[in-house]
Amino acid sequence: MKRSVIVGTMLFLFVSFGYPAQTKTPPAGKKEHVFKGKVEKIDLANKTFTVNGQKVEGWMDSMTMNYAPDKEDVLKKVKVGDEITAKVYEGDFRTLYDVQVAPSKPGDAKAPPPAQGEKKANKK
Repeated sequence: MKRSVIVGTMLFLFVSFGYPAQTKTPPAGKKEHVFKGKVEKIDLANKTFTVNGQKVEGWMDSMTMNYAPDKEDVLKKVKVGDEITAKVYEGDFRTLYDVQVAPSKPGDAKAPPPAQGEKKANKK
């Protein structure tokens, strides 16, 4: 009885303290692809995020689905609306590796609307 309590306690401590620090390593020998998409939702409780991903030739068509990042701290760095890039691997449709927020494109910034009272320049 005493032995099972000790083993159970050790297992609990291992899982409790070891799991949050884990990072997933890319599968060895699998083909790597570049993934691009837009973050639509972040679920810290389940350690996942929902991404509207573009088509990745040879891996997956474009679709919105939940993914787990290889490193949990990614979920605290990205925000809804961010465009991201990541690495994905053949046969692994759940994990995004090396997630990076993509730099915004110069044309994405919208010009502010003209202030009230401003008049358009007259053309002659």
